[in-house]
Amino acid sequence: MFEVGFSEMLVIAFVALVVLGPEKLPKAARFAGLWMRRARAQWYSVKAELEREIAAEQLKSEFKGGFAELKKDVTGAGEQPRAERDADAHEPQAPAEMVAKDDHFAP
Repeated sequence: MFEVGFSEMLVIAFVALVVLGPEKLPKAARFAGLWMRRARAQWYSVKAELEREIAAEQLKSEFKGGFAELKKDVTGAGEQPRAERDADAHEPQAPAEMVAKDDHFAP
């Protein structure tokens, strides 16, 4: 955001000392520090919440993509045996007795 160097901090401290006086300066510094800690904690909280939501959205999109791929695979696997059954149904089948005689090669 903005850079504050050592010389700027000294100027701010000197102005605060002149304006507030030596009696109120420690109390004002503690108060300012408290608000800085609260602001920083709030910022980290918002940042963490946004990161969690982004991670949840990424996980959700990966899950949906994986689910769609799995569904496609399952649907494709169900169609393949059905196509094989249909092809087998159209082929003529030999009677069981003829197959048995051919297997034994009986005279």
